[in-house]
Amino acid sequence: MNEKYMKRALELAKKGWGRTNPNPLVGAVIVKNGVIVGEGAHEKIGSYHAEVNALNRAGDKAKGAEIYVTLEPCSHYGRTPPCAKALIEAGVSKVIVAMTDPNPKVSGRGLNMLKEAGIDVDVGIMEKEAKELNEIFIKYITRKLPFVMMKYAMSLDGKIAARTGDSKWITGEGARRYVHEIRDRVAAIMVGVNTVKADNPSLNTRLEDKKSSDPVRIIVDSKGTIPIESNVLNIRSDAQTFIATTDLISREKEEMLKGKGAKVIKSGSGEGKVDLQGLMVQLYDLGIDSVLLEGGSTLNAAAIEAGIVDKALVFIAPKLIGGVQAPGPIGGKGVEKVKDAWQIYHTNVKQFEQDLLIEGYFRKG
Repeated sequence: MNEKYMKRALELAKKGWGRTNPNPLVGAVIVKNGVIVGEGAHEKIGSYHAEVNALNRAGDKAKGAEIYVTLEPCSHYGRTPPCAKALIEAGVSKVIVAMTDPNPKVSGRGLNMLKEAGIDVDVGIMEKEAKELNEIFIKYITRKLPFVMMKYAMSLDGKIAARTGDSKWITGEGARRYVHEIRDRVAAIMVGVNTVKADNPSLNTRLEDKKSSDPVRIIVDSKGTIPIESNVLNIRSDAQTFIATTDLISREKEEMLKGKGAKVIKSGSGEGKVDLQGLMVQLYDLGIDSVLLEGGSTLNAAAIEAGIVDKALVFIAPKLIGGVQAPGPIGGKGVEKVKDAWQIYHTNVKQFEQDLLIEGYFRKG
């Protein structure tokens, strides 16, 4: 029964996808005598937390009830009062928590507050699932860096485009829709300037059956050569466009970009290229908790070599493109020996019509 109610809390937490950044996703379920009497989620940053929403729905029925919550109730005053205090005042008898707060400054304090009030506390129910749900928040709050997902689509023979550069479309509608669902969840999407020049993408979110939000658009452009008429500089969107560049950009072009409403971020490596590690630090300072990296091959290689990629999302379509000159997903020099290859672990496979998605996490060696 514990897992049944925690599964429901985890499902509720997903309501906050793309709306709570950089805060965590949290769901809560209140149960009394085997019956759910209140549910809630943290649905938007600055709004009530999951526990308070669940308590408001339960009303007086919360007294003596159990509450299942995906993350340790907060103990501090932020945009809202402490949830642990609200649970104590409501008179709940037991709090079942999937995972403790990963923030080292507050971890365990909410649980201790509940225990000191005489409330029974149980921690660790479906902890693995809860951590996967909040992998973005965990990295952001513990390492002070955004969580980076590298996504690309390729044919069965490892091509991301034909030798002419044509790439529309390698995958089917189901896979492409899923990518837009991910765009709706993350804080930012990042591509190289060559992708902008070749495809002139809008880098927005297009979901016809739901209200969606656009991620911040980040263009890695070391010399400031992005065409001023590019869609990413002229799109009507609530999200801003960032140009990640170096001191090689001309003052005139920098002013032109600012005139288009773009934010110019300088992060030079000393080699005339954007320092991607330094860029991630700056993005953290700007409140960007997650980045969807959509290549192409040059930026993908640079990101892997810089060690900024956390997760790979690789779509594989049952097509053969062929051609020595047709590009693959990872450029650069690559490794010299197979034993030095970047490993993807904890893989998971999903299917979208005829296309496959392989998800996994990065490590070297």
